[in-house]
Amino acid sequence: MKIAETVTFAGANLDRAADWRADSTAHIADSDVIALWRGKPLVMGDALVRLRHDHPALSDARDMRLLLARSGGRAIFAADLSDWTPAGPDVAHLDSFSDQTEQAHPAVPQATFVELRSAMTRLSREDAELAATARSLFHWHAIHGFCANCGAASVATQAGWQRDCAACGRHHFPRTDPVVIMLITHQNSVLVGRSPGWPEGMYSLLAGFVEPGETLEAAVRREVFEEAGVTVGAVSYLASQPWAFPASLMCGMRGEATSTAIKIDPAEIEDARWVTREEMADVFAGQHHDIKPARPGAIAHFLLENWLSDTLD
Repeated sequence: MKIAETVTFAGANLDRAADWRADSTAHIADSDVIALWRGKPLVMGDALVRLRHDHPALSDARDMRLLLARSGGRAIFAADLSDWTPAGPDVAHLDSFSDQTEQAHPAVPQATFVELRSAMTRLSREDAELAATARSLFHWHAIHGFCANCGAASVATQAGWQRDCAACGRHHFPRTDPVVIMLITHQNSVLVGRSPGWPEGMYSLLAGFVEPGETLEAAVRREVFEEAGVTVGAVSYLASQPWAFPASLMCGMRGEATSTAIKIDPAEIEDARWVTREEMADVFAGQHHDIKPARPGAIAHFLLENWLSDTLD
């Protein structure tokens, strides 16, 4: 797919400065720092806020600094301010589809912490990739504080790109879970579905995790049959998207259905249906009577939009 890397969170070609990770502290004094609070990046307008390493707001940050990239010879770090408590935060919708809350730190009153899913389409490619990388890495550290081999506490090393266990000597590295997301078509129609708990009317492409020992193509056929009872023949790759919610690599695939009868697995999805190209055009125009478009910025929206415009090649 010629325009594959125009999908959100892709195409920035960050210099991730792996050669600086072993001694990242040497580069802190000449660096920019992006800040996150509970996975939400600090944003002003359409850009990430880049703070000096000694900015007063960072006094509320945890000790660990993630080295994300190098730009113009300067290091870009990320800091986690999740221990800071905003004045009267509304925590009911944090990390959800409907989280529209914004939090302002008193040391940067003109900026706000914004849910990344809400901000991702207005950020530059570089800012979107930086924010997604930081969000995924901080989440990994939050749930991998102990060695999976012996159970002892591990410590962050390599500027946040590794955790080491002093007890057994094991090294642990950030994980990314591969997921297939499928543009399954039959003649003039595409298969879409919805999961329980999604916003009313929201439909998207079917998706599922790749299992151990499985190819992407096999995962497509298995997931579509498990979720919707539809069999799939030829499968091909289209594009990928790192998805920081919490840490997946969405592998966009195209498949040709060899059956059309739908039998959903209610444990997997709430509904599935075939939607014609003309109906999907109405969906994107906001004129369909009961289907809303996939979230802008998500690879499902990207693939459906390019299917509609016939630009998948």
